[in-house]
Amino acid sequence: MQLQSPKVKVEKSAQYIFDSLSDVKNFEKLMPENISKFEITGEESFIFALKGMPEIKLRIKEKVPYTKLVLGTASDKLPFSLTGNITAVSDDSCEIQLDFEGEFNAMMAMMVKGPISKFIETLAGNMHKL
Repeated sequence: MQLQSPKVKVEKSAQYIFDSLSDVKNFEKLMPENISKFEITGEESFIFALKGMPEIKLRIKEKVPYTKLVLGTASDKLPFSLTGNITAVSDDSCEIQLDFEGEFNAMMAMMVKGPISKFIETLAGNMHKL
């Protein structure tokens, strides 16, 4: 299953956004209101949970300076990746789009598509908070 957030323009440099996303503690600022848990578990990993959903542990899997950051799950139960694609627009603004890619059976995909779409839209929409 593949989902994309809308592209969001942020009045910060691509380097600033990349550096901010490389520091996992900043993801707490991006989380939706209905977050029930956020815990840093390492330099490049964290656990979060939304109300009514299981805990998910994410870890930074790949970094391409100033253009791309990939987070992946640390568990095989819900295997997915979340990629932040950053495009510089000018020296002090950029666009970011989040791509979600997960391997789910048809039933699970049907159940999680709506909540995940809303989740990545919220993350992208909160980029201005960094």
